[in-house]
Amino acid sequence: MKPRITVLTLGVDDLERSLKFYRDGLGLPTKGIIGTEFEHGAVAFFDLESGLKLAIWNRKDLAHDASITQTGSSATEFTIGHNVSSKEEVDTVMEEIKKAGATITVPAHDTFWGGYSGYFQDPDGHLWEVVWNPEWEVTG
Repeated sequence: MKPRITVLTLGVDDLERSLKFYRDGLGLPTKGIIGTEFEHGAVAFFDLESGLKLAIWNRKDLAHDASITQTGSSATEFTIGHNVSSKEEVDTVMEEIKKAGATITVPAHDTFWGGYSGYFQDPDGHLWEVVWNPEWEVTG
């Protein structure tokens, strides 16, 4: 398989609440909720870098589309890493997401591996890490 990941979809409990968090709170660009004319079709896409998109879709609709039983969620299933260019930028982003209503699970701090990071959860409990890695160059 060639690594052609283009969309990361998060199952959410309240599409409107999540739209407001990502659009208004984090400032991610979107055309808003589309697909409402279809049963199980309402979704919102956010443009990220390099053509990558973040999608939010009701958990029940995602389960229906994938033909699986909806189960409980766990914040420890995966994390989404938002890499930034400095320790100061980690602090700035963490402050922005706190104002947006995120739950800070670990405040920004020096890491054991030489970086600097903090963790937060979105309104549906998805876990994000805001991180500066001194070994990675972040552009843009």
